[in-house]
Amino acid sequence: MKEISSTQNPTIKSLAALQDKARERRKSGEFLIEGVREINLALQAGFQLTRILFCDAIANAEELQLLQSKLDENITQIAVTEEVYKKIAYRSTTEGIVVSAKAKQNQLNDLQLPENPLILVAEAPEKPGNIGALLRTADAAGVDAFILANPLTDLYNPNIIRSSVGGVFTTQIATGTTEEVLTYLKAKNIAIYAAVLQEAISYEKQDFISPTAIVVGTEADGLSEEWRKESTQNIIIPMQGKIDSMNVSVAASILIFEARRQRGFKK
Repeated sequence: MKEISSTQNPTIKSLAALQDKARERRKSGEFLIEGVREINLALQAGFQLTRILFCDAIANAEELQLLQSKLDENITQIAVTEEVYKKIAYRSTTEGIVVSAKAKQNQLNDLQLPENPLILVAEAPEKPGNIGALLRTADAAGVDAFILANPLTDLYNPNIIRSSVGGVFTTQIATGTTEEVLTYLKAKNIAIYAAVLQEAISYEKQDFISPTAIVVGTEADGLSEEWRKESTQNIIIPMQGKIDSMNVSVAASILIFEARRQRGFKK
């Protein structure tokens, strides 16, 4: 077991860069996870961990020992001081344990879908907090996949991991261009229901029983023209107030849970 007490240590500097810079995450193919719950969810999802760093002054000894018992015996284990830990930690309230992990490729063709899938698609969400909230919705509704079309933000951004409460590890995720996602859904004979105003019907009138992809866009720009043209049916949420839009994760929750309701809350 290694011990590191200097914030200027090259390993610590490289790990801090993974936390701060998407470029470094892309270059190395790794990212950081902190928090016992999130690390356990990543392990359950089959993510390959490469290092574990822990601070005895902060970490719960029982939780640390239990986590260590689940790790591959060849994983690098590093004890760090509180000062070093704070340099690599993202959250202000934390549990004294951080791991580095290999990022998954998140290819569309790697998705394993059931016969009658329910999929949530989000086009070009930029704010990590919104993506995290969408992932929490995807997990809560038990969707079969969450697809990011034209992603503008690194999926392993630490704020996405934090705001998703680990939801980035609990649902199958794929990314691709809008064209690639449309091609994929059509090839799988999955009906596309796009949340747009034009030529739309109220969402509760739509049948979501068959293979379904519900597609949402950004609050500012909505969905691109491709979705409007290629959708099976455009759907809207009738607004009852004076504001003509709502947060994308809220809209996605309404739509995806209506689909779940129609399916009797069964996969």
